[in-house]
Amino acid sequence: GCSRKMENYPYPPDCDHGKRVLLEYVWIDGTGQNYRSKTKVVETEPKTPADCPVWNYDGSSTYQAMGHDSEVYITPRAIFNDPFRRGNSKLVLCDCITPAGEPLSSNTRAAAAAIFEQCKELEPWFGIEQEYTLFKDGAPLGWPRSNARSFGGPCVQLGYPGPQGPYYCGAGYDVSFGRAFSDAHLKACLYAGVTISGTNGEVMPGQWEYQVGPCVGIDSGDHLHISRYIAHRVGELMGIVVSLDPKPVPGDWNGAGCHTNFSTKPMRSPGGFKVILDAVEKLGKKHMKHVEVYGEGNERRMTGQHETSRLDEFSSGVANRGCSVRIPRFTERDDCGYFEDRRPASNMDPYVVTPLIVETCCLDA
Repeated sequence: GCSRKMENYPYPPDCDHGKRVLLEYVWIDGTGQNYRSKTKVVETEPKTPADCPVWNYDGSSTYQAMGHDSEVYITPRAIFNDPFRRGNSKLVLCDCITPAGEPLSSNTRAAAAAIFEQCKELEPWFGIEQEYTLFKDGAPLGWPRSNARSFGGPCVQLGYPGPQGPYYCGAGYDVSFGRAFSDAHLKACLYAGVTISGTNGEVMPGQWEYQVGPCVGIDSGDHLHISRYIAHRVGELMGIVVSLDPKPVPGDWNGAGCHTNFSTKPMRSPGGFKVILDAVEKLGKKHMKHVEVYGEGNERRMTGQHETSRLDEFSSGVANRGCSVRIPRFTERDDCGYFEDRRPASNMDPYVVTPLIVETCCLDA
């Protein structure tokens, strides 16, 4: 089945590429959401991104250039082990630049790296909780495929999932839909060297989560993006579509977020709780600036229901999952630690969200 496909995917025994190395260059296209990749064969295994040559592609086919001037350069920024080809093969995460060396407008990594350079001494840590929904044949896993309209739903029909409650972290054929995918993705990320720290089934049937971090600075965006790419590649093998839509099913069902946990060295040090409270106050003053870039379609998710706060109001609290920003109970107890920004949507760009949090909390006067 699905898991065997993942385990047996490496080259068949008679397909040996010798000492030559296969590099899968990965980049984000002009939509800011979709991933593109292509393979380069080189003679030696790279140890750092600088060992990988700059390459190029046809930007007119990725919404990033016009046909009369279509060449876009991809600059390697991070390398990972390739969990699909394995051996000495690598995944090479790149950002996109013009032949003149300028970042494309869709290249959000360049600006993020510049911001993180300004606060290296603060050692900003991020732990990102990526929620996603698995679809097959146009419906989430565990949901029926029907031509009947829901009329605002839910329909009363055979096979329709019951109300939310038993699915979060649930075990059983009737409540857990997609565990084989989640496990295959976890193993692939571990092989790749992604700083993945856990997985769990989520509140809506067919919805899952994994956590990336703690990562420092720009590494957080790099590791989250390559983990998303790996998820789509695992989906190819299993015939499953991975959706990052913030509200994939309308009605009385949870949406999908990308909760972003954050701390700096002062916040993690004794007495850091006051630093956290000051940072949360700064976030409140710039609430709308943040939510405007926290993911497309987030207004469908942030309604004040289903473990979300209202999009147009800022709130914070200890252990409160209905707030914009949650402070963990043990952070309050220990007088130091981290906080969780619960506003980012599942499709948020970590190269936008993580530096903005740093900028607001640490660099703004």
